[in-house]
Amino acid sequence: MAHISETTGKYSQIIAKAALIASGWEVAETETDESYDFVIRDPLSRAWLTAQCKTVRKRSDREGQLVVYAKNGKGDAYSPDDIDFIVGVLCENGETPRVFMFRNTGLKEYWRTEAGASRDWIEMSIALDRDLLLDGAVSESEEEPKIIEEGV
Repeated sequence: MAHISETTGKYSQIIAKAALIASGWEVAETETDESYDFVIRDPLSRAWLTAQCKTVRKRSDREGQLVVYAKNGKGDAYSPDDIDFIVGVLCENGETPRVFMFRNTGLKEYWRTEAGASRDWIEMSIALDRDLLLDGAVSESEEEPKIIEEGV
């Protein structure tokens, strides 16, 4: 049986992909080990970007703040040159997972209160909205998505 951290990590990746796809992003994985987990294509700008998936933890010792440990296998922070975005998955026991996406700025840890996460991170639903996908949400005439425009 896999170690709990491996199982949680794999689960987080599957949920992250589901949220990205449900939000209109294209998701591709590499065949080789890279610093990123996914190559993602923005549904509006059509730009290809890279993303690293991480598990979000709720810290009870920090009044419930959300934390993402964004370190590679060597314990170093991911460089913004290596990955563009971090996709964090909060999976509490028995609750529907929550997925957050934000720009990688090269920190080892990202902390936010619930209010701060709502302000600074994009929360993506895992629920599929077929109308969003059918109505041409990928129209080139629309504005850039908040995540790119604001450089979160």
